[in-house]
Amino acid sequence: MDKIERFRQLDAELLMAFDALLKEQNVTQAAKQLGITQSAMSARLSKLRTVFDDRLFVGTTHGRGVVATPRALEMRAAVSAALAALQNLVAPVGTFDAQSSTRTFRIAMHDNPAAILGPPLIARCRTLAPRVRMALVHPNQQTIAAAMESGEVDLLVASPTTAHADWLSRTVVKERFATAQRKGHPRGAAKLNLDSYCALDHVVVSSDGGSFHGFVDDVLASHGRQRRVCASVQSYALAPMIVEASDLVCTLPLHLVARFGSALDLFEPPFELTDYQLAAFWHARNQDDSAHTWLRDQIAEASRVVSAT
Repeated sequence: MDKIERFRQLDAELLMAFDALLKEQNVTQAAKQLGITQSAMSARLSKLRTVFDDRLFVGTTHGRGVVATPRALEMRAAVSAALAALQNLVAPVGTFDAQSSTRTFRIAMHDNPAAILGPPLIARCRTLAPRVRMALVHPNQQTIAAAMESGEVDLLVASPTTAHADWLSRTVVKERFATAQRKGHPRGAAKLNLDSYCALDHVVVSSDGGSFHGFVDDVLASHGRQRRVCASVQSYALAPMIVEASDLVCTLPLHLVARFGSALDLFEPPFELTDYQLAAFWHARNQDDSAHTWLRDQIAEASRVVSAT
């Protein structure tokens, strides 16, 4: 029997039998320890002898027990270590200790979700897990699926339409949109109607870069209307700053433009818009990981902070 074949025949039950025989030095007592019959223990001993090509345990002169051969004594430490490793392998997974963990979590999100969730999330984690590090990175559409599968990215926060077959998710943000203009805008502070909205100059955010058309334009088109889009930016954080410094207006999630409340006037858009939503996505491989569960809970708590403000 070659080495590979010996290894294939070795299993946990044989190792446990070997360990019990070492401890009990008696076939009958070793069988009782494992809860098997004496004949089953004898069969395991026979197989052990074949696998290791050694008698391993031989009867005593008085016939009341067995003694280990030199080969068996040499194997004692290795078998003990192997059993301990196997026991650790099947032991219940320990819970994540946020206070002592030094883990780094990578969360992929564009700057708008980051601006909404990032501040409360990092502030919360700094208190609960002072040694944990958070990396907020921009998602790459071409590589994000592979990054989630490999564990390079722990979570993606994005539109619910981003869902992938291998991902699990939960909604973390749901809020309405607001239209913002600078304080002192020439049009005044009257409530917006469809005519006044379409007559204004607009800035849009294009996550992919360069587009002058957004979902608002699709809604307007359904009403047989269109607006004048004069500027396109790739950064959500930049759009309110442009509005503050010009006569352009923007229609963005309320929590984002509300941060500029001292410089901007906010209005209800004069048409119905579906609520702005964000979902947290993670790969199924991380579903039962206690550290990942903790991270998802912190995202949920951060979203509750956002909803309460």
